[in-house]
This record gives sequence, structure tokens and C-alpha cells, in this order.
Amino acid sequence: MKKTLFLSFLMLSFGLLATAKVSKGEFKALQDLYESTNGQEWVRAWDLSSPVDTWYGVKVADGHVVEINLFRNNLKGSLPASLAKLSHLKVLNLAFNGLTGELPEAIAKMEKLEILKIEMNRFKGELPESLGDLTNLKELTAFNNFFSGSIPESMGQLGRLKVLNLSSNNLKGAIPESLGKLTNLESLGLFENTLEGSIPRQFGQLVELKELILANNQLDGEIPTEFSQLASLEILQIQNNKFNSLKNLEGMNTKQFLVFDYDKDDAKLNFKEVDFKKTRVAMPVFEEDKDDPDHD
Repeated sequence: MKKTLFLSFLMLSFGLLATAKVSKGEFKALQDLYESTNGQEWVRAWDLSSPVDTWYGVKVADGHVVEINLFRNNLKGSLPASLAKLSHLKVLNLAFNGLTGELPEAIAKMEKLEILKIEMNRFKGELPESLGDLTNLKELTAFNNFFSGSIPESMGQLGRLKVLNLSSNNLKGAIPESLGKLTNLESLGLFENTLEGSIPRQFGQLVELKELILANNQLDGEIPTEFSQLASLEILQIQNNKFNSLKNLEGMNTKQFLVFDYDKDDAKLNFKEVDFKKTRVAMPVFEEDKDDPDHD
């Protein structure tokens, strides 16, 4: 009898250890995510009775969840506030799903987050001002959602950011001057919103910028003279806005461009000779698609 009880205790202990590779708080946050996004209908569902480090898209290191990658996995519903308990998370990729509701303020408590990908969902509401607290963030992609309101001024605090794409939303107002502080930025996409006002002259400080896509907005005023400082720029798309002068584009070395799109019919500019045969259409590339057998 004692031997049977002892074996039962060992089995129970083993089972607890199997699921206890992360804290109770982190386990509950994952469970809440599963339940609030219709986990049973995911393409690759989780077995909540199995060890967390065996769950699809979840990586565990030193007893903490450090990555969740559920790209194109049929998540539907809203994100739970308990995600804040995943304080060691570095990568959160929920792109190409059917997520709805607002982006919870709780995400800003994931202070170690480096990559946040939520593009191609149905999020709405304003982008939280508290996003500026994610000072380790290197990539933030949130295009093709229904975000409204203005771009948070606090995003200028994301000094390590290399990629920022907020294209194809319902964002309005002026582009914050604070974005000019993001001196590590390599790609900035604000395409297809209803942004107004002029391009901040502070953008001239973005010397690492390779891709700047501002097309299809309501931007006006002049192109800043500081654009001539953007020596790394390869893709520039500013067409379909309301600029009253493109004269300052002449100061740019147009031979550096792979893609250079502006409203040519409205401008008589004297550019240096450019071989436009080298130009191409700027299309988004999704790293996840490279390994996707269903992707053409």
C-alpha cells in the first residue's frame, strides 16, 4: 500500500514538474491567451496538459517564456490583459490572424520585448501611449489593422527600433517629430493612413533609414531640406499626398534609389540622370513565408 502511494506521489510530482517549467503566472497567461483566442480552432493547437516547452510556437529559456510565434494560426478573439505576466518575453508574433479588440495596455509591461508583430489582424482603437515603455523593442509591425487616433509621441523613446510599420490603418494627425530620434531606424512605413501636416525635418537625423514609405496620406507642406542627409535611403515613396513643393527632392542623390515614387505629374524637378530601369516595386517580405510550404 505504501509502495503504491509512493509511486502515485512520484507520478504526480513528475506531472507537476513537466508543466512547471514556467511560473504559475506565466502558465496562466498562456492559458488565457489560448482560451480568449479560440485555441481549439487554431491550426496548431496546444495540449495544455503537456509541458509548456512542447507547445507550438512557444520557446522557454531558464524557466521563462521568451518567445511566442503563432503566425497565421487562426487566432480569433481579443488579447487578455494577463499577457503582462510574460515579463521575460522577447518575441511576440501574432501576425496574419483574426484578432480583434484593442491592443491591451498590458503589453507595455513586457519590458524585454524586442519583436512585436501584430500585422494583418483586425485590431482597433488607439495605439497605447505606453508603447514607448518598450525601450528594448527593435521591430514593431502593425500594418493592415483598424488602429485609429494619432501615432503616440512616446514612440520616440524606442531608441533601438529598426523597423516600424503602421501602414494601412486609420491613423490621423501629424507625424510626431519625436520619430526623428529613432536614429537606428532602417525601415519606416506609414503608407495609407490619413496623416496630415508636413514631414518632420527631424527625419533628416534618420541616417540609417533605407526605406521610407509615406504614400497615400494627406501630408502637405514642403519636403524637408534635411532629406538630403538620408544617404542610406534606397526606397522612397511619397506619392498621393498634398505637398505644395517637391523642390527639395532635387538635393537628393537619386542614383541611390531602388524605388523612388513621387507625384511626377505635379512636379518639374531637375534631377541628376537616373537609371530608373533599376527601380522595382516595394513589396513587403515576410520572413515567416520563406518556410511556409503553402506560400507561393
